[in-house]
Amino acid sequence: MSTIRRFLDSQSRAVVAAGAIMVAAAALWITSDYRDWIAFGTGGTPSNPMGYLKMRKFWLKRLFINDDLTDWKAVDLKRCPGLFPTDKNQKPSMPDPKREVLHHLASKLQSEHPDILNLAPSKTEGGTGDAIYAKEDLPTLNPKAKQVAYEIAHVHPADNSLHVHLSPRDAKKLIEKSWAERFPVHELGPPQWVMVYAPRNKEEIDLVEKIMRAAVGWVTGSTI
Repeated sequence: MSTIRRFLDSQSRAVVAAGAIMVAAAALWITSDYRDWIAFGTGGTPSNPMGYLKMRKFWLKRLFINDDLTDWKAVDLKRCPGLFPTDKNQKPSMPDPKREVLHHLASKLQSEHPDILNLAPSKTEGGTGDAIYAKEDLPTLNPKAKQVAYEIAHVHPADNSLHVHLSPRDAKKLIEKSWAERFPVHELGPPQWVMVYAPRNKEEIDLVEKIMRAAVGWVTGSTI
């Protein structure tokens, strides 16, 4: 009997020890993940534990429904002209000396078209960088502009990728060509609010500028 009791006691201690190790490991992972989330940019979500839990809730939901952000079928296609970029079979990595050119695109487009565009800190990205916005009083304004507070595009300082509000046709083409993926939180952005991967060289930065110009045309209803 005492042997059985000792065995059960040892098993209980092992379970408690294993549980403590798992809790400690989980705490370390959450702390590290939280810091990475803050450092990358919170996307307009409050940069506090409650904001972190909110975004991770969406992440878990996507995980369980197996939502593939590179699947363009979720984009509602319309009859409109689209871009046809060169096919890229890998996600572009971070560029180098051209970073300044890339981050200047928003102000460049706004300075060229001040009659239809505003430049202001990105609301969807928590003010971490500048974004171009459609002027709300434009008679040709696309009604879908309200879905992302009239924001058209912004570049992410952390990794040089960017979010762009494209026509469904353009969004499909970019996702299909492995240039972009859908926004992960459906509740916060439409499927055509896509993340375009970071360009790697001048040619790809030129293409990003064309993508941003197409987005301006789609949202404002203007030809630029």
